[in-house]
Amino acid sequence: NMSAGRPFRGCACFFTDNIFVGRFGLHVRYRDGPQLRRDHGRALRERGCRSEEQLRDVLREIEAEVQRRKELIHKSEERRAIISKCYKPKHPEVYTLQDSFLAPEFLEILRFCSSPGADLQGLLSYLESFSDKRIYRLPVFTEEFCQAFVDELENFEQSDMPKGRPNTMNNYGVLLNELGMDEPFLTPLRERLRPLTALLYPELGGGCLDSHKAFVVKYALHEDLDLSSHYDNAEVTLNVSLGKEFTEGNLYFGDFSQDPSPVPRYIEVEHRAGRGLLHRGGQIHGALPIASGERWNLVVWMRSSAIRNQLCPMCRRKPQLVEAEGFGDGFTEEEPQTVDLCALG
Repeated sequence: NMSAGRPFRGCACFFTDNIFVGRFGLHVRYRDGPQLRRDHGRALRERGCRSEEQLRDVLREIEAEVQRRKELIHKSEERRAIISKCYKPKHPEVYTLQDSFLAPEFLEILRFCSSPGADLQGLLSYLESFSDKRIYRLPVFTEEFCQAFVDELENFEQSDMPKGRPNTMNNYGVLLNELGMDEPFLTPLRERLRPLTALLYPELGGGCLDSHKAFVVKYALHEDLDLSSHYDNAEVTLNVSLGKEFTEGNLYFGDFSQDPSPVPRYIEVEHRAGRGLLHRGGQIHGALPIASGERWNLVVWMRSSAIRNQLCPMCRRKPQLVEAEGFGDGFTEEEPQTVDLCALG
């Protein structure tokens, strides 16, 4: 997992910023108690956190999350080693990307993007576009693959293997790097998408997406029903609906986080099994509650070190690099650049 031989890093803000306080639906920045009161006291009170006891509970919740983040690398490596040694896949074939998993229309789009005269206008004729927010829907996987993949994930979920949760906002789901899917499945998928993302999102490093974080989330009654409004730690996000049967649970999109408006305009986008949504990582979005059934989604946060090395999308500062495992959060140690990496994409 190297970018031109350089290890990937995280940003130190991971231990202080964008900490989700679930019971009050708020993302906070945390240094200590007095700072939390100063910066977020009013917002917490407005959301119903009114007593000292409630605030103490919030502080405990935040401190537990900071501790979880500090132990994350070590725990994740431990889980991956156990899974690799002990887990017996039900569908071993789904761990390695094959053309037969990909929808014929998706392969056609990739062929167009790699052809000599490919341009944005031509590409848009293959995609469904939603408003002016640069959100696009396209077929990605076949129905057969989606069914086998979800069956595999359910088999893993029902096993006694250790499981890491995707993030603080989703309690049900699977981190795909821990299942060993990064190299054989996700890296080839990201690389195949690059000609497409280069045309759609050139200013976000769409032509040089060189790392990712991927996970599957599950929504079901009595589990995670919905997802609060947030933006992703990604330059470009791919979100593919894998099924199964469900009603409601649409995604909604608001403003681009770096260009908010006083009155955000929201649009709703329906999930269709096997189809993926591409959007900018900084596009504020969430998921409405499902009404019945189960919904599984593959989410791939795609990252460009050439872009994020300049500015961390989460703290909006020059990244303060810390060691990480695998792809980390997509940052790399800077070397003097004489060529534009993205132009080579």
